[in-house]
This record gives sequence, structure tokens and C-alpha cells, in this order.
Amino acid sequence: MMNTHEATNPGAGGDGRATPRAAVWSGLDEGFGLAPLPLPRLRDGEVLVEIELSTICGSDLHTINGDRPTPLPTVLGHEAIGSVIDTGGTVDASDGVPLTRGDRVTWTIGTSCGECRRCTHGIPQKCVKVRKYGHEAMDDHWRFNGGFGSHCHLIAGTGVVRIPSDLSAAAVTPANCATATVTCAARRVAMTHEDVVVVIGCGMLGLTAVAYAKDRGVETVIASDVDPERRELARQFGATVTVGPDGLGAAVAECGADVVLELSGNSGAVQSALDLIDMGGRVALVGSVSPAPEVSFEPSGFVKNLTTVVGSHNYRLDDLVEAIDFLRRTPAQQLLADLVPPPRGLDDIVGAVAAANSGAAPRIAIRPT
Repeated sequence: MMNTHEATNPGAGGDGRATPRAAVWSGLDEGFGLAPLPLPRLRDGEVLVEIELSTICGSDLHTINGDRPTPLPTVLGHEAIGSVIDTGGTVDASDGVPLTRGDRVTWTIGTSCGECRRCTHGIPQKCVKVRKYGHEAMDDHWRFNGGFGSHCHLIAGTGVVRIPSDLSAAAVTPANCATATVTCAARRVAMTHEDVVVVIGCGMLGLTAVAYAKDRGVETVIASDVDPERRELARQFGATVTVGPDGLGAAVAECGADVVLELSGNSGAVQSALDLIDMGGRVALVGSVSPAPEVSFEPSGFVKNLTTVVGSHNYRLDDLVEAIDFLRRTPAQQLLADLVPPPRGLDDIVGAVAAANSGAAPRIAIRPT
């Protein structure tokens, strides 16, 4: 029988000031509504977190703009960090040490049971019982189920990672989506320092990928994007060659392409990734998360060239751990933080979404108060 207890109601820093509330998304017609919500009675294995900062991801915009169906009503937002307020019994962080009040944490985008065939075969992000933050309907127990609120209710099966106090909120808040997605893709294609790495798409994921490839000791990183400003950012992040799509073929012909990370989701870019990969090369398709026009390839070429193509979606807990470690050690930490302008308050959720839709910055941040 599960233990339950009433969670405390602290404010920022645990001083009792914050009113528990969230920006509840009720669909295109009703939009957002700021609503006070009762804090949960925590069950065994659950954690209550007070939100420090959240950021708006592209998938949030897909829902808000009507491009992706999402169960309603819901609290959107999955890129978030915060401080532990309470736990349902003893709950271990990723390092095996129990969480305590005040721990600064991030968490996996979804849950995993650890027992199903997918979990035991190394893809827990595709657990048959997965429940994802910012992607599920609210219910009587799980109201604070996303990052756009004062609190987030972490249910059992969520991986929790401590965040060092010296990491800025701007740098680390996207870690449990953008950064961990990149570390997972790099793992899945076995990126090494000997590879020539091609990064297609230089948004938040692509810029992170450039920095991560340099962190792994990669000497030659080719970054491609249609936007010259993004190409310039990629150069600042360490890309040795920056080109538009029209120049990608020539750059690869000169430098090679052992690993291609396709992060844009554009069908033309996907076709380029498949067409340009070198003998024995590995392609990670990461950006194609929505249906798009088909691409084609001639099978014998892939066979004779020993090509590996992997899809990479979300990540495992160890990828999130690596993401946090990477953010601590990378010299690009401040550059990553600079991709997130000063946050807007939760009261300005509509304005924050408008700024994110405008492309004003790779990530727009929201603070709960």
C-alpha cells in the first residue's frame, strides 16, 4: 500500500511566499489560464519541486500553434529546473544518494518503469508506460505536470539529476531536452575525437552539438544552416567550417563526413545527410519529430558504403547526467547561457510564447514569479 502525505506549501527558497499556480493550457480556443492549484499528496517515489526557471521548447510551440495534438487540459513545458521541496519516502537521485530538501535538480522528460522490454533493452525513454512532462492531461493527482508553473510534481519512475550551484539557470534549464538529446545522439553514433562531424541545423540543438563535438575532442566540425546569423553563432561555438545548404557538398568533399547530426528536421537536409555521409559513416536523424515529405536512398550504396543510420529521440538518464557534466566543463557555458535572454514572468506567458514564435532567441525563459 502506498504512503501518501500532504506536501508542504513553501515559496521561493522554501520561505512560504509562493502561491502554487500554473499556466494551464486548454487548447487553441481557450488558450492559457493562470490557475491556483492545490499541491499534491505525494506517493512513494514522488518528488515535489519548486520551479526556478523553465524554457519554451519547439515542441511546446507545436502544441500551442495547433501542429501537435496534446491531451487537455495540461501544463506545458518540460525544460525546467528547480529545488526539491518534499519527497514521497526515500527517493534517490541519479548518483544513488537520496534527495533532500533544497537540492537543485533537473529531471528526465518522461518516466520509465525499468521492467518492460523497452526499458530492459536500453531505450527507457520509449517505456510502454511512459508519461511525459508537458505532454499529458492533468488529473486529480497529477496537476503540476509541466514546467510552466510554480511547482512540478515528479511522479515515480522519473530520473532526477542534481545540478551544481555554480551552473547558471540560463545555461542548464534546456539540459533535460536540448542538451541531453544531443548527448544521446552522439552516443548512438559513437562519436569520437577522430571523426569529422557535420551538424545540420544550428538552432539550440545544433549549437549545443557543435560545442559538444568540440568537447569530445573533434577537430573538424562542419556546421550548416540557412541563416547566416546562426552560422556565425556556430563559428563562435567552435565550428571550423560554416556553410549554407548550397555549400555543404563542397565542404564535405574537402573535409569528409564521418558523423552527421541532422537536427533541423527539414526533408531536404535529411536527404543531404544521407547523400553526403562518408564510407563507414554514421547518421543520426534527430530533428524529424513530425511527419514530413519522404526522402529516398538507393540501398546498395548504403550496403557497400557500410552506412549506419539511427533515429535518436529523447534520451536515457545517463545521457542527462552526461549533459550536466558537459555543461560544467565546456568553455562554451556562457555562450549557451547567452542563448536564453532574461526571463519573463509567468503572468506574461502569452508574451513569452509570442517571443518564442518570433525566433527572438533560441530559447525564451519563464520564471514562476
